[in-house]
Amino acid sequence: MEWSVYLSGEIHSNWRDQIETEAKKQELPVTFATPVTDHSASDNCGVLILGDEEKDFWKDHKGAKLNAIRTRTQIELADIVVVKFGEKYRQWNAAFDAGYAAALGKKLIILHPPEHTHALKEVDAAALAVAETPEQVVSILKYVTTRL
Repeated sequence: MEWSVYLSGEIHSNWRDQIETEAKKQELPVTFATPVTDHSASDNCGVLILGDEEKDFWKDHKGAKLNAIRTRTQIELADIVVVKFGEKYRQWNAAFDAGYAAALGKKLIILHPPEHTHALKEVDAAALAVAETPEQVVSILKYVTTRL
């Protein structure tokens, strides 16, 4: 069986590359999908495709909806959803993706540093695993995909 894994969340570090590289190296039976990780492209897609807006609210509204087409589709198709909360920035989109995945009954792995444990306690409670490093995520993927 080939497992589909959606890598959601923080876009300012290379955690996705770390997971994908190590999973490939270990020949895990997984394929990965991601959101658009180019911050500018993601923020501006709505106005670039559908036209300018005078107010930032409507610019963001257009972009969020276009990004949701990809994000929601990939979450719905995924066997496992990994959501990373980074050290910087408030990642409301990551929290939304985690909630959406949980509502769909997806197998959810949350990834965040230990100092976020209290702030993310409700998100963590919805997860089947909470990891602190990309290496732990790969170990989880190896265990669940190869120990059948």
